[in-house]
Amino acid sequence: MLPRVTKPAIMRLSPSDLMRSTPVCLIDDNRLLRDGLSAMLSARGLTVVATAHSGPEAMKEFGRVKPQLVLLDSALADRGFVQELRQTYPDIKVIVMGLPLAHENFFEFIRAGVVGFILKDATIEVFVETIMAVADGVSVLPSLLTSTLFTHVAAQAAPRARGGAGAVLMTARERQVMESIAEGLSNKEIAVRLHVATYTVKSHVHNILAKLALNTRLQVAAYTHALRAELLVAA
Repeated sequence: MLPRVTKPAIMRLSPSDLMRSTPVCLIDDNRLLRDGLSAMLSARGLTVVATAHSGPEAMKEFGRVKPQLVLLDSALADRGFVQELRQTYPDIKVIVMGLPLAHENFFEFIRAGVVGFILKDATIEVFVETIMAVADGVSVLPSLLTSTLFTHVAAQAAPRARGGAGAVLMTARERQVMESIAEGLSNKEIAVRLHVATYTVKSHVHNILAKLALNTRLQVAAYTHALRAELLVAA
């Protein structure tokens, strides 16, 4: 089963769900679009804590406004900036918006730490649901590219997997979390499955990423699938 990294199904979010506090920073060099998106998100219960016309301008504000999620225009989505953002503020999740379907840099964005994508032709409903899904810990990729991207990521992860289960010591609980991530479960869903608190799951995910020297849940899922395949071949 592939991880749940496709465009989210229509979730029919209730008004109370949409009112959840998810501090968002919006980065777009077009002021008209920036203001319009900010108004749209605010009208749907999201908290836009900052807007900026460039990555460096936004970074100056992050320490003060503390966003949980960054919406980054694809024209400004430089891999170096995303890596710097993720290294400086590892808890911030990045969504790249406005990409054409055939964009050649999807995989590079994933390697840099981007966990969600919103295509140029996305509806407002999909736009908002993608944000909420990423806020809940789900990686969101364009559905038509999911298979290709997953195969690419898995191929990159396979050498680490061949380094072996013994090369990286995981606790039994961390292995359970890895398997759940590979199934596409969010942190909340994993918490329910394992009967633990959500913050405990977040701690396990953080440890897994650190041990494997990975950046995203998608890479953890690919690593887990690659490791399964290696174990099957070895058997």
